[in-house]
Amino acid sequence: MHADLLFTGGPVLTPEGRTATAVAVTGDRITAVGHAEVRGLAGPRTEVVDLAGRLLLPGFQDAHVHPVPAGLELSRCDLTGRTTAGETVAAVRAYADAHPEREWILGGGWSMEAFPGGTPTKELLDAVVPDRPVYLPNRDHHGAWVNSRALELAGIGQDTPDPADGRIERDASGEPSGTLQEGAMQLVGRLAPPATPADRLAALLHAQRHLHALGITAWQDALVGDFLGMDDPAEAYLTAAEDGSLTARVMGALWWDRERGAEQIPELVERRAASSRGRFRAGAVKLMLDGVAENHTAALLEPYLDRCGCVTANRGTSFIDPEQLPRYVTELDALGFQCHFHALGDRAVRDALDAIEAAREAGGTRDTRPHLAHLQVVHPDDVPRFARLGATANIQPLWAAHEPQMDELTIPFLGPERARHQYPFGALLRSGARLAAGSDWPVSSPDPLQGIHVAVNRVEPGGTGPAFLPDERLSLSDALTAYTAGSAYVNHLDDTGRVAVGALADLVVLDRDPFSGPPEAIAGTRVALTYVGGACVYAAR
Repeated sequence: MHADLLFTGGPVLTPEGRTATAVAVTGDRITAVGHAEVRGLAGPRTEVVDLAGRLLLPGFQDAHVHPVPAGLELSRCDLTGRTTAGETVAAVRAYADAHPEREWILGGGWSMEAFPGGTPTKELLDAVVPDRPVYLPNRDHHGAWVNSRALELAGIGQDTPDPADGRIERDASGEPSGTLQEGAMQLVGRLAPPATPADRLAALLHAQRHLHALGITAWQDALVGDFLGMDDPAEAYLTAAEDGSLTARVMGALWWDRERGAEQIPELVERRAASSRGRFRAGAVKLMLDGVAENHTAALLEPYLDRCGCVTANRGTSFIDPEQLPRYVTELDALGFQCHFHALGDRAVRDALDAIEAAREAGGTRDTRPHLAHLQVVHPDDVPRFARLGATANIQPLWAAHEPQMDELTIPFLGPERARHQYPFGALLRSGARLAAGSDWPVSSPDPLQGIHVAVNRVEPGGTGPAFLPDERLSLSDALTAYTAGSAYVNHLDDTGRVAVGALADLVVLDRDPFSGPPEAIAGTRVALTYVGGACVYAAR
């Protein structure tokens, strides 16, 4: 039989390394991997792709991403990439001036390091948008910047108490200053007009095009549900799955309502059944255990320091009761759910591992593939537990570098010893842990090659400063494996993530072979072609 698609003339990354130079695809599957002999499968209707020395590898998979919110932000007041307060405020003004018909100014993506202490004030927004409410989550979506009109509509004043899961930033007089942290975001976010179903579908398809252009063929949506004003993407996925416009393969992580307990589990079972269709499956549950280090809500074993280096009373926030978490995870695991943990601080990481251990002790090792995302601070005692418990380390490599948010808003408040426990990719791999990788887009760029660059170099793309904890570097091969086979494992897509006979033809052609250049040049690599099931979903112009 002749192949439908044939790649030849370049290195092919197989599970054994760059051990082939040709691949044949028939239908949606890989049917041959080898060398010159594979070219004999070409027929009169075979599409032949000359790799011309470029690398062919499995499609990238993002194990933790939020495509619909990202797509919505791209269509709203997008503040990503602005590095100063002046640039950020100017972008808000320009958007508001261009959209006088919008009742609310929505969007987000601003950088905390652009503002003193990472907390911009309402006065900055009042100066450019005095008459309409403004609600703009920051880059990590754990805080929001609002103006006086938004605070007024929400009834937030000097006497408004902080919610149990959040904080209202205040000025010296106790008045709300314009930044809302964590659960306090919802005080305003719940008032903002929701996106329409058409808006959410358009955002999904916009995001999908962008992800395909970066070589991403599958992902895990890390939040399917309602949370802090973010739009539930489930309906958009189901619509796209039914009409065939969902070309990616997607695992959805259903949101665990952290204000409730085990009584919500039957609802999650029902949602799983109702929200799985075509290329979209909702087989995971997202449990957000803590916040982020920059606003001191990541859950730590020992307290944060203050600006003077003195110990405070704050050990961060546990959004789900650690005493109840093992019971919840045990019940979810018994029902076949994958548990997808947001665990950023070392206390949250330990709580997640303790819960997984409880589930293992109660029901044995089921093939539920729990994974912990973010893993900014991991106590060395917990590193070997990942392999022992079969818990995957879901890393976001782009964050493991020196940059202002790390150097100014994180390290001083962790202290030098604990700061050395950050993003221990190398230690986890050496301990036998399985690594998966993702971006948390729109928190940071979804480009896997940018993340791989940092995983290998521990320096930002284009950066020239010192490497961040260089002993935690990964090899290029290990970083690529995390973004392919590792994430495929997490996504329960066992017939993807590798170039092998019988696997689905989810493939990427890069514009070069990054193995042939220096590690410092990895970030310059681009995607030339992306295929899902043998169908081309992206071709560079």
